[in-house]
Amino acid sequence: MESVGNKINSKEIQDYINVNLNTDLHMLLLKKSPFPEVSMQEIVQQIKGKQTAHKKFPFLLTEGIVFPPQLNLEQTSSEKTAEYKSQILKGKKLIDLTSGFGIDAYYLSLNFEEVILVEQNQELLNIVEHNWGILERKATFINQNLEDFLQTNQEHFDVVYLDPARRDQNKNKVFLLEDLSPDILQIREKLLAIADQVVIKLSPLIDLKYLISVVPGIFRIEILAVRNDVKEVVIFLSNEPKERIMVNCINLESGESAFNFAFGEEENSQALYSEPEKFIYIPNNAILKAGVFNLISQRFGLKKLHPNTHIYTSDQKSDDFPGRILEMEAVDSKQIKKKAQFNIISKNYPLKPEDIKKKYSLKDGGEAYLIFTQSKQGKIILKSV
Repeated sequence: MESVGNKINSKEIQDYINVNLNTDLHMLLLKKSPFPEVSMQEIVQQIKGKQTAHKKFPFLLTEGIVFPPQLNLEQTSSEKTAEYKSQILKGKKLIDLTSGFGIDAYYLSLNFEEVILVEQNQELLNIVEHNWGILERKATFINQNLEDFLQTNQEHFDVVYLDPARRDQNKNKVFLLEDLSPDILQIREKLLAIADQVVIKLSPLIDLKYLISVVPGIFRIEILAVRNDVKEVVIFLSNEPKERIMVNCINLESGESAFNFAFGEEENSQALYSEPEKFIYIPNNAILKAGVFNLISQRFGLKKLHPNTHIYTSDQKSDDFPGRILEMEAVDSKQIKKKAQFNIISKNYPLKPEDIKKKYSLKDGGEAYLIFTQSKQGKIILKSV
């Protein structure tokens, strides 16, 4: 790995990579590498890595860093979600059993005295070890299959962390727990036998009720969104029985407060209903993912427009609401001027935003909003005041 790092990190090759960061990579792959010691495929791999780093983990835009193939970057946590997890996970001894590119482990290592990374892909682990050397971060790196490691391990950890692969052997995406690699349903007891706490990162598409019904020992769930895009569902397991499963919905980089509730609260909550009042509220996507639609109404004293419309309203503004707050009024479709510019939102409405734009000859963008939705009395259109 060191020799590959040295080749890729020569000044001439890095200059070439940086000059071509915005080049059409398909066209670039058709060219012959100007460097006999490095193939064009290796160069493009580094370009893709830097492009990904700009969006997901800018701290790795550091001289000397080497990036793995694109597939290894796809499931990697973003810097923002990894940093958040590092704030809530602390202890003496951490093991990451599915190291991958090591972004989570890097941030988690900030609050642990000893860190062990297990990864079955030797080449990927070499890259991670190289990068940690550049970043001056210490860890023990073990190239081993997770199941084999569990068979021979005699150590106990404060936290076991893992991020199961969400692609099958044909590289197709999978979502059910039994289809993940490793299958956490099969190894759950082994994991809890070697750690005080087991933390598992899962797909943002996973269903919470399904999750809780099939995985015993969950005591906490974190739904993590970044700029209103749900990125991860993270579950926390323990051997000690807990009275309640706490769920935390947080929209990072939004400035919004986290929304916490105990699983089951929704079943005992009742929503109030009303036609649109002065203020309209749209919960962030982390909360929508949690499905606590009646609880939102009850907790913030807001009224829903319709049982299937997850939009809320009030006459007095609730500033601490975790989501978008808009001052709006109901309008007739004839009041919408053609060629006007709006941000269009469609919820519980037969037409999608693209169809609405065509039907009313509207332009996208600007600061004004149009919401096409439904109240208990039927379809309505709301326009920002």
